[in-house]
Amino acid sequence: MAQVHMTEAEVSGNFAAVLQKIGHGEEVIVDRDGLAVAVIGPAQQGSARPLSESIAIARRLEKERGYAALPDPEFADDMEEIVRNRQPWNPASWE
Repeated sequence: MAQVHMTEAEVSGNFAAVLQKIGHGEEVIVDRDGLAVAVIGPAQQGSARPLSESIAIARRLEKERGYAALPDPEFADDMEEIVRNRQPWNPASWE
């Protein structure tokens, strides 16, 4: 995959150009003060997993191991709050 170096200022000043390069299959290396600080590239197709599949994997692993993996209490509380307060996504017509 081709790589292109851009400064932090170039990336923030023209993000559309970054997306165009990524759309052509390039990776953009973001430089700050002469050092690479980030790599922006195309999203991996198929890398997302539906929640139902994650739950099925967790159940299978619980059965294999004999115990369930549990999130720490703070994470569980955060997730419950997110679910409780979620609202329908209504993007502006220009999005």
